[in-house]
Amino acid sequence: MSLRTPLIALALALFAAGAAQAQGLSRIDQRQAQQAQRISQGVASGQLTPRETQHLVAQQRHIARYERHARADGYLRAHERQHLRELQAHASRDIRWQKRDAQQRHWR
Repeated sequence: MSLRTPLIALALALFAAGAAQAQGLSRIDQRQAQQAQRISQGVASGQLTPRETQHLVAQQRHIARYERHARADGYLRAHERQHLRELQAHASRDIRWQKRDAQQRHWR
């Protein structure tokens, strides 16, 4: 088992947590930070396996990439904002499902 995936999740969570504390952050960014923290907590508690963590981190990167692309012209249009909300809702369901699916990380 590689430590790289949990470390990536932890770094993502720490970055997002620091960013969420900045004033004026949008609800989208705050939700991203909360989801990153939930992933990090799942890694720390052993609720997420390395493969699950890898999937959830990739999903968060996809959302962040879409947001950067959508904001490239300086603002978010209504349909872009709605699509981001849908992506985040799907990611939130995935995080909840993976943390509760009774698969545990096993230490050797």
